[in-house]
Amino acid sequence: MTLRLFDTETRTLRDFTPLVPGRASVYLCGATVQGEPHIGHVRSGVAFDVLRRWLSAGGYDVAFVRNVTDIEDKILTKAAAAGRPWWEWAATHERAFDRAYEALGVLPPSAEPRATGHITQMVELMQRLIDRGHAYASSGNVYFDVRSYPDYGKLSGHKLDDVHQGESAGEGKRDPRDFTLWKAAKPGEPTWPSPWGPGRPGWHLECSAMAEFYLGAEFDIHCGGMDLVFPHHENEIAQSRAAGDGFARYWLHNGWVTLGGEKMSKSLGNTLSVPNVLKQVRAVELRFYLGSAHYSSMLEYSDQALRDAAQTYQRLEAFVQRTVERAGEIPVGKWTDAFAEALDDNLGIPKALAEIHRVVHEGNKALESGATDTARELAGQVRAMLGILGVDPLDPHWAAPADSSAALDALDVLVRAELDRRQQARAGKDWATADAVRDRLNSAGVEVTDTPEGPEWSLTGETRP
Repeated sequence: MTLRLFDTETRTLRDFTPLVPGRASVYLCGATVQGEPHIGHVRSGVAFDVLRRWLSAGGYDVAFVRNVTDIEDKILTKAAAAGRPWWEWAATHERAFDRAYEALGVLPPSAEPRATGHITQMVELMQRLIDRGHAYASSGNVYFDVRSYPDYGKLSGHKLDDVHQGESAGEGKRDPRDFTLWKAAKPGEPTWPSPWGPGRPGWHLECSAMAEFYLGAEFDIHCGGMDLVFPHHENEIAQSRAAGDGFARYWLHNGWVTLGGEKMSKSLGNTLSVPNVLKQVRAVELRFYLGSAHYSSMLEYSDQALRDAAQTYQRLEAFVQRTVERAGEIPVGKWTDAFAEALDDNLGIPKALAEIHRVVHEGNKALESGATDTARELAGQVRAMLGILGVDPLDPHWAAPADSSAALDALDVLVRAELDRRQQARAGKDWATADAVRDRLNSAGVEVTDTPEGPEWSLTGETRP
């Protein structure tokens, strides 16, 4: 069966035919590093990590790019409120996202570009748009002329008369529906030089420039959360195709993690940070939970749903572990045809999990009857299938030293004493001592993150408040 994916732009299930045979190019809109990651933030990372693994399993050479938005209004606002430099605020939370992805076994991207590292490409893209009559400069700002692009609204289904960009009117805008490509310099904000004066890029511009730079003028798949369909992805398409690029050929969007029926977001105050959730369940269990629903569906969070998912995973894990105890080493086998058919059908995770449960049931019966060879073969199939989902129980990523918890507890006592010393120094405005403590901890492999609730420290992906 051919891999088929639901394309948001055409609203159809389409056979996946890559631009270049044997290769698959994927761009995922990554984090805007404004704060600590919650489980809603990392769902897209988990969902499209499965896509990447399945493409690789199908023999594709996958180029997977996930960007970092490290300059944006929210970053500037939150950094200013905390009295910290914007670049330090962004870098701190970028590392927090990296720890979350690593903890959940999300494969590192082929490239992870930062927006601030690609201003040159953004300036070039804006110039192309101006030359083609799709953008204009005014008072140091550059805007995209929405009316100049006839297909505007095709991705989201928005009618032009109903468009609202969700941004300020902007000095010199010809039409309130136009969106900002370049923001003229404002006092206290970071700026970069451009032909239209100093300023900084608009959010939508960043992804178009980075996707083209790393994947080319046309590439296979663009992924992201469903909240990005409009205006972000709609504007990406408009500016890229208006500039003459084919851009993405397939658009995939994942559903939200909801709480009480609402999207999990910091503005609603209903966030669940990854480090906090990992105090309730193991990282592999959290990943299993986040990846247990179809990528396009909503995932309603509750503590009970999380515990149920953890227990479900433990039953799958227990079969593999019992087989190891009775039959010895289990090599990774081959997934079943039913599993492959489920994933080829727009990454049908629920049906794929049903197939895994079926094989585990057969494997448990084989163990009970003493058919260890059969159990070993079935366990190999389970390993292969769970591996595609990123939760193979025997993957070394999920193996932790037996004494790791005790060692971390002991280290926590020592680090906490240093953090208390640093807090006292900061309270006394002794910045030299405070910085020296932080530098000493960093040199020892201990990273400190300041949060509204106080400092947290992390070591190899585990965060402690």
